Amino acid sequence: FLPSTNSTTMKFSAVLLATLASTATAFTPSSNGRALLKTNVAADPVAETVSTGPSTDPVDKSLKGIDASADHDVFDPLGGDAPALVRNNNEEVWVPQRARPRRNRKSPAVRNMVRENIVTPANFIYPLFIHDESFNQEIVSMPGCERHSLDSMLREVGEAYQFGVRTFVLFPKVPDELKTNLGVEAYNPNGIVHRAIRMIKEKFPESTVCTDVALDPYSDQGHDGVVEDGKILNDVTINQLCKQAVSQARAGADVVAPSDMMDGRVGAIRDALDSEGFTDVSILAYTAKYASAYYGPFRDALDSHPGFGDKKTYQQDPANGREALIEAALDASEGADMLMVKPGMPYLDVIRRLKDNSNLPIAAYHVSGEYAMIKAACEKGWLEEKSVVLETLTCFKRAGADIILTYYAKQAAQWMAEDGLF
Repeated sequence: FLPSTNSTTMKFSAVLLATLASTATAFTPSSNGRALLKTNVAADPVAETVSTGPSTDPVDKSLKGIDASADHDVFDPLGGDAPALVRNNNEEVWVPQRARPRRNRKSPAVRNMVRENIVTPANFIYPLFIHDESFNQEIVSMPGCERHSLDSMLREVGEAYQFGVRTFVLFPKVPDELKTNLGVEAYNPNGIVHRAIRMIKEKFPESTVCTDVALDPYSDQGHDGVVEDGKILNDVTINQLCKQAVSQARAGADVVAPSDMMDGRVGAIRDALDSEGFTDVSILAYTAKYASAYYGPFRDALDSHPGFGDKKTYQQDPANGREALIEAALDASEGADMLMVKPGMPYLDVIRRLKDNSNLPIAAYHVSGEYAMIKAACEKGWLEEKSVVLETLTCFKRAGADIILTYYAKQAAQWMAEDGLF
């Protein structure tokens, strides 16, 4: 606007500028990037009488006359020959029900007192991926997880240790040149897993180190057993698994966990360990390991995708639940100390079946695909990570799991510590 001696023009210009300035501040960006409309309360006398927050006025619990001004028919739950509600001695509306479950939810103190299932860091087994390099390598399909160098593995164990996580399971990425059909690298006493066991036990002697017993990380076929003409050889594979388990026990493993799903392998491994004097080494059997589509990111981490076909001839059919009871009975009779269900969340019913039919501790594996789905949804802003993770872990416990293998072990334990739970 150009200067003008016309006072009317100058007044109009001032009003217009004030209006534009007011409009410019009416829309402000929110934290999520969307525009929010701001109400100029001071400029609107009517708006000053409008409440901007929830009412704090006490509620008249008699609710008498609240619909007197309604311009339509309103159903009265207290009226008629068969009223839905009645009035108590104070003339308040009342549902005459003695049992009210909400009384046990009325405060944090009461909820904590009656809580049926509590997850602690002591319930966790923390899976760690390792490789024979001097650097860590990101696992793209598992955000937040890495293939650790052995030095980094020790640091990770130490960090988890301070939050109460004491049990770890090792999964190696083995160089292709060391892979064979017989998986002989699996029982090399100087192999990466054996060195990792010794390092952890030396620095953290009170920790519990678990090892995976299976040939797939060491197989040039990408399968859990020895292959011949496209078939996985059951008994030949068990021969190799016995060597692997004994070699791991010699390195200091506290628990061996056969994940191969060969028939009879638990009994053979138990006998092999006992015959070498390792009667105190426990067996955590992958009892109900399903031929699941949830394992993809894990196979990325180990570079162990099947070289051909799938694993349906030895891993369980996802459609079967009762079959898990057959496997559980066999593993228990063969000397397993703990029984595992894998995957976890899609198989809570199987966890419950095993819990109801076995006196052995039950483990649930919160597998890579489940982890990746939570991570992806949280990165999109669709879920709140901490709340979803802690709820998920509690679900495993409620279903009957005593032990939870989870890539969230360290983070969950840290959240618990920050909340003063442990």
